Formats: sequence, C-alpha cells, structure tokens
Amino acid sequence: MKKALITGITGQDGCYLAKLLLSKNYKVYGAQRRNTGFKHWRLEEFGIANQIKFLDIDLNEPYNIEKAINNILPDEIYNLAAMSFVSLSFDQPQVTTLTNSLGVLNILEVIRNKYPEIKFYQASTSEMFGKVTETPQNETTRFYPRSPYGCSKAFAHYLTVNYRESYNLFACSGILFNHESPIRGEEFVTRKITKGLVEWLNTGKILELGNLDSYRDWGHAQDFVKAMWLMLQQDEADDYVISTGTKTQVKDFVRKCLDELNIKYTFEGNEVLDDKGNYIIKTNPKLYRPAEVDLLIGDSTKAQKKLNWQPKHSLDSLVKEMIKIELKRYEKKNIFLI
Repeated sequence: MKKALITGITGQDGCYLAKLLLSKNYKVYGAQRRNTGFKHWRLEEFGIANQIKFLDIDLNEPYNIEKAINNILPDEIYNLAAMSFVSLSFDQPQVTTLTNSLGVLNILEVIRNKYPEIKFYQASTSEMFGKVTETPQNETTRFYPRSPYGCSKAFAHYLTVNYRESYNLFACSGILFNHESPIRGEEFVTRKITKGLVEWLNTGKILELGNLDSYRDWGHAQDFVKAMWLMLQQDEADDYVISTGTKTQVKDFVRKCLDELNIKYTFEGNEVLDDKGNYIIKTNPKLYRPAEVDLLIGDSTKAQKKLNWQPKHSLDSLVKEMIKIELKRYEKKNIFLI
C-alpha cells in the first residue's frame, strides 16, 4: 500500500485528490494548519473524512515538517497548501509569500537531506503567466505574474525545478489553469456566482462582482487532480501545463449560470437586470484587482501526449453540476461557511 501526504487536504483539490488516491488503495495522510479546527466539510460531503489520518503541520516550521515526514515515510507528497485567493494576496503579501514560497523550500529541504526517494508534486498556477506574452500559454511561456500570489508561486515553481536539477529529486510542478467544482471556496468567482445567483433567486439579494471582462480557461478539479497523480507515476519528473484549451469570458460564465437557473435577464454593460428591471448583479469597483490578468488559456499538448491525460468534463457540465449542488444546499439550508 502506497502512502501519500497531502498538504492543504481540506481544500477543493485536496479533497478530490484524496478521493482519487483512496480509490487506488493509498493510505492518505492530510496535513492541515492547527487553526483549521473541524473544517472538513468537503471531505465529509464526499464521505471520506474517516479514511484520512490528519496531521497538524505548519509549513513555515521546518522541524514540524521533518517530524511529520519521519513518522509517515510517504512515497509521495502533494503540496497543495497555499494562500490561494489572489485578491487577498494584495492585502497580505507577507503571509502569502511565507506560505507559498518558504513552505515549499522547507519540504524540499527535508526530502533532499533525508528522503531523496520521495516523489514531490508542487501545485503551480496559471497566475504565474499573468500579463501573458503569448497565447495560448505552455511550459516554455515566460512568466509575468501580476499579483503577490503569482510571484510567490513563481518562486516555488522555479525552486522545484532547481531542486530537481541540482539534487536529482523526483520533483515536478503542475501549472494548473482555473479549475472549479461544487466544493470551490465561496471567495472564488465561479462559486461566488453560482451561490449568489441561487441566493438571488430565493431572496432577491443583489450579487456584487468585480471584473467581468477577463477571460479564463476553466476546467473541473476532478480532471485536474488526475493529472497530478499521473505526473508522479512517470519514470522521470517534469513540469506540465494542465488546461482545457478553451477560453471563456467571466460574463459568459454568468450567462451560463443564469440560463441554467432559467432566469430571464438583460445585460446593461457589466450589470444584469431581470425582466422587471430589478438588479441581479452589480459591479463593485472595490472588487477589482490592482493589476488585472486579462486572458489565460493553456496549451496542455505535452500532458496529453506524455501523461495520456484528457479532461472529461466540459464547462457546460461543470456549470450544471455546480448549480445543481448549490440548489440542493440552499433547499436544505446547509450553506457552508468556507
């Protein structure tokens, strides 16, 4: 039985990855911050919380990490822990940098010094491309991050590459484009939209959003965590872009959700009104980023060829799933605090 340590296991990706690894007969250990408490609702919703051994680990404390790895001796480590909300990174740049950058260094140092046989996965992000220099973006596209989050992730990405090349470690990064699901955090725009529109449908509460003009490459988290696992099953470590290759404007994602809910609407610029002239969505300038990322679309040809990976979900099926689950949550008055 293989053993895997997943940092950030209580998040969206950690939950889907844990479910995948358990289905492949792994023993799964989940690292969480001490202040996480009992926030395991995603894992409980999937019915797998009792199959995971939880560990309190602070990525900024090297001894803490080393002790955990000593006790577990995992075959694979998936580092999904991060301060991952881009807008918040502008308000908390120091915390973002410490967690997303030095945390990776601390893990890699333990592997280098004591357990070079452990396979390591680093969660990189399309936000590293930022103000893109070419379209679509692939593994050789130059990084131009536009947020403290993107900068911290670029550091961690290059650090992973450096440790692989310097110390011959099996360390790889998945440069994942936007990936969503019904268990996405409410602070992320896709879940904010699905939850907000369901709430408007029931209460009339206006949904406030920021920039609706940017384009993103949206996939399903379930597909993307499969790519993570595939990377660590290869004979040689490498880095891969994981994406659908389809761009969608935020405004069009809103349209798909409105249509799925059978809401009659009209757009006035970037604001949305119902058929009676009442606001459904208003734009709030305070929700704009100081530096916007206008267009992200990935080229995952390398992953398709080398990993034999293909996304199974479409954006339409993702929207249907997210709306369906959101409606059920509202009906049950079981709206989770994230």
